[in-house]
Amino acid sequence: MIIIPVKEGESIDRALKKYKRKFEKTGVVKELRNRQKFTKPSVVNREQRLKAIYIQQLRQAEEN
Repeated sequence: MIIIPVKEGESIDRALKKYKRKFEKTGVVKELRNRQKFTKPSVVNREQRLKAIYIQQLRQAEEN
């Protein structure tokens, strides 16, 4: 359960924004979308590998 402490005088919009941010970080929607279809383990591994390569290239470019 997500609990959002709301301070005195804080607007509802701000509290909703905090709630949405926390909810997004939990990854519930992402997990739900992943479970709607089956993805072969080899495809998942390939995507993870490509993502890791991409991040590594970004970090190397940042160092130089």
